[in-house]
Amino acid sequence: MRSSSSQPSRRRVLATALGAAAASTVSTASPASAASSKRRSAALVVHHARVLTGEAHAPIQQAVAVGRDGTVLATGTDAALKRFIGRDTELVDARGATVMSGIHDGHAHPLNAGERSLHPSLDGATLTVPQLQDRIREFLAADTSHEPDGWLVVEDWNPVGLLPAGTVPHHRMLDALPTRRPIALIGDDGHNAWANQRALDLAGITAATPDPSGGHIVRDPDGTPGGLLKDTAQDLLTRVIPPPTRAQLVDACAKVLAQAAASGITTFMDASVETHQLDTYAALAAAGRLPQRIVPALLIGPDLAKDPAGALRHLRELRTRYGQVPGLRFGTAKVFLDGVIEYPSQTAALLSPYLDAEGRPTDHRGDLYVSAADYGRLATVLDRADWQLHAHAIGDRAVRTALDGYEAAVRANGLRGNRHTIAHLQLVDPADYRRFAPLGVVACMQLQWAMRDIWTMEALLPYIGAARHRLLYPARSLERHGALLSGGSDWPVDPLQTWNQVRTAVDREGAEASEGALYPELEGLTRASSLRMHTAGTAYQLHMERLSGRLLAGMAADLVVLDRDVVRVPVPEVSGVGVRLTLVGGRVVHEGGSPAASPSSLARPSSLARVHGGRHGACGCG
Repeated sequence: MRSSSSQPSRRRVLATALGAAAASTVSTASPASAASSKRRSAALVVHHARVLTGEAHAPIQQAVAVGRDGTVLATGTDAALKRFIGRDTELVDARGATVMSGIHDGHAHPLNAGERSLHPSLDGATLTVPQLQDRIREFLAADTSHEPDGWLVVEDWNPVGLLPAGTVPHHRMLDALPTRRPIALIGDDGHNAWANQRALDLAGITAATPDPSGGHIVRDPDGTPGGLLKDTAQDLLTRVIPPPTRAQLVDACAKVLAQAAASGITTFMDASVETHQLDTYAALAAAGRLPQRIVPALLIGPDLAKDPAGALRHLRELRTRYGQVPGLRFGTAKVFLDGVIEYPSQTAALLSPYLDAEGRPTDHRGDLYVSAADYGRLATVLDRADWQLHAHAIGDRAVRTALDGYEAAVRANGLRGNRHTIAHLQLVDPADYRRFAPLGVVACMQLQWAMRDIWTMEALLPYIGAARHRLLYPARSLERHGALLSGGSDWPVDPLQTWNQVRTAVDREGAEASEGALYPELEGLTRASSLRMHTAGTAYQLHMERLSGRLLAGMAADLVVLDRDVVRVPVPEVSGVGVRLTLVGGRVVHEGGSPAASPSSLARPSSLARVHGGRHGACGCG
């Protein structure tokens, strides 16, 4: 790492480099471990820092020592930690910046981000139909070698950003382009895809094709497909698109995971995992290119959710087949209870109907992909077998369905501590706020969405009304009622902007809002709460609170060295936080200003420590 005023300096020096200071206590695991730690030097000491241990009401420390086994030896003052410095101890001068736990992302799709990176992107742009057609013409012109039969797959299409507002995508808009190639536009929300007629033909999607369970084919009045596919109906299209080679996919995924390490992410929960993703994780681990700890949430589709015994067999089979992959930690199952709330999809399940564009009530309440009775039976069986459920629930009816299911499990099994989770929580009925804490349910929220932009305003406000709009993303209300909050990005549904995500949870505006803040006076969190939910809160969700999420002696050294004091800078500056050093289990997985962040370097053994606890247990899951 280069030494400059803008980033920490890393160099081997003697203990005297820390300078003289008043003696003080050091945070260690116990008197016995403190005595033991005096007899061994650290692999690394970060000093001249503001160390956030993650413990409630704990003082900010000046330094942290990392052991050669990849664990935290101690935190304390610069002077107190001199005793951990040996001849080969590495020192990092943080220059007064924050050192804290690495970010734990409790809901993301990192391998999807890798695969998306192989295709051209619309970057979520808001476009008129002619503007969108011009962009696609550019993609076609840039690669004429695939005419006339090669697929053009375009990522990050904005399903709510087709102008003028209210324009519904149709295959005719894509058919007008000068090509015979099949075209698929993949929505950046993960819930919509748009195909031209040739793509529909190759996928065999016709007027006779039934809607799949958990999805919807948007049709013209005569029943013929219009080109827009919602939720699981997307699978009818994507399954016929030629996949990348294994080498291409592994390389792309390794690159985006390295980028995530550079953002300070040390743990991911991959929020919808099937067999092919587990194969990719196994290949990444075998190549030494898996920098983060990964909790795969194994997908239970809507049909399998109706068969709890079959679902349990499926989960156990996958854990048996892939349980030895280093870095993976099993014990979580994922269920989609509904879709998304924004127009034109409106597949999220609401208690009260959607409104039309003029604010008049309709008879449409969205789609519930798993019934309350089925989810209750599934939750009861998986809970008894010590599996954690992670429910996608956007609308208030889906949230209530999840809570009812978890309550059924508690009635049948008692509180077993499996920390069942509800993700997204865009709209929650206030009567349900108080139910989370008694049921031990974790609220996993993606608060970078809590801002005023086209998604929350033009595509949402007219269709739910002002009263419900003020309830969006009720983070403070849930926290006030005792719910434990965890954080996630849902990347690549959104770009990975880790520190802007931390900031937006506080001011409900962030760096990306185009129309201002979204009720910060009602639902904004404190900075401490936001930092906690994205570290210790998510570690708790993932059953990792004894391993990581805080910087305490004996816990894994999953930490980041930042480029500023994240506690004291103005809130808007949190968006621009840079990560100078990321460790996972004491191993350097990102080093700013050096090639250590490159995918190839991740395969090299770290000079600091091996990855701590490479394969984690499965939460005692049955």
